[in-house]
Amino acid sequence: MIRKGVESTRAGKDLPMLGIDVAKDNLVCTLVDPATRHTLWERTVPNTAAGVNCLLHVTPEDTAWVLEPTGQYSTWVVKQAKAAQRPVLLAPPRQAKSFLRSVQSRAKTDRLDSRGLALFALSQPLLPFPVKSPAVEHLDQLLCARKGLAQALVSLGQQRAALPHAQEALTGAIEALLVQQKALDKQIAALSASAPELKAAAALEKVPGIGAVTGPALAARLSGERFSHPDKFVAYLGLDIGVVQSGKRKGERGLTKQGDAELRRLLYLCAKSSLRAKNSPFKAQYEREKGKGLSNKAALCAVARKMAKVCWSIVQHSAEYDPARVYQQPQVKQQP
Repeated sequence: MIRKGVESTRAGKDLPMLGIDVAKDNLVCTLVDPATRHTLWERTVPNTAAGVNCLLHVTPEDTAWVLEPTGQYSTWVVKQAKAAQRPVLLAPPRQAKSFLRSVQSRAKTDRLDSRGLALFALSQPLLPFPVKSPAVEHLDQLLCARKGLAQALVSLGQQRAALPHAQEALTGAIEALLVQQKALDKQIAALSASAPELKAAAALEKVPGIGAVTGPALAARLSGERFSHPDKFVAYLGLDIGVVQSGKRKGERGLTKQGDAELRRLLYLCAKSSLRAKNSPFKAQYEREKGKGLSNKAALCAVARKMAKVCWSIVQHSAEYDPARVYQQPQVKQQP
């Protein structure tokens, strides 16, 4: 079984690549020849065990499958394929969307998308499609529900301020949602305390600014050995810096904003909270960044980036938070 993303893609260069556009009911598939980039065949199968078994039967064993994450619909396909020891590659949605737009500017159909995904995988190395453990999947669903409640509370709070005649009704709705939010927080805390892959959450919550929601979320993403270097985790979060040098724009930099947008948002909020935390080592960095002429937002992003690296180090080395070591160079395990 091929386990690493780069190796999987290289194997796909000698064998056809199967692009799969995933929907609730169907899988629209295109098998592409790696040498000619010509379509070998196209077919649509149901998004069921029978449909996946059909694909397993008609594709060579070492052919890599590539698909975008679409929640439970794609997770089901990935689990079945990996159980059959087929390499499955993850097409990051943002990059894949840009690539698909570049190769099919005149039309957009599920069939064209499946072919475009195959071409995308043949054009660059992709990582294996990660399969979440039951505990991480449970946590992610709780976090998603909590985000929805938080957004609803903000919206209702704004409406209550703008609609004085509806304040009583809106206040009741807000109070009910707050009860549900507290119940979700208890479930998140209980799951984080009981699941082995989330055990780092307690240590991460000791970092100034990181609370009972972001700690488990970070632990879930850092579990396993997906990120061999802190910079890889920063890039996954989209907190890394991109450089633009084109025409009159030379050296103008900004966040790449690739990867996990929700965790990036949470870390940004944690950076803001860290400035109010007692004995936070991040306050001095924030002031230094501001002294360089950075905006408030850019300085907070720099703090969030540093916090991400600190969290990576805590999980990677099974360590406890130590403020004296925050600005030491993180140790990186050497690859064999």
